[in-house]
Amino acid sequence: MAVPKQKRSKSRQKRRKYHFKVKNSNLRKCPECKKLIPPHQACPYCGYYKGKKVTKEDNKDNKDKK
Repeated sequence: MAVPKQKRSKSRQKRRKYHFKVKNSNLRKCPECKKLIPPHQACPYCGYYKGKKVTKEDNKDNKDKK
């Protein structure tokens, strides 16, 4: 089993751990509803992707007519 010969100093530990930080997420504005969403995904709020409606909505009007 590997055992370190010397103790790592606090500054050396911090320099090593510097790369494990949390990165900011890359968000963009939805062109339809102007809310922030992840890129290359349909908007969960309005259902548009690249200017087209891609998600289905269950309208109460359609259920009442049946």
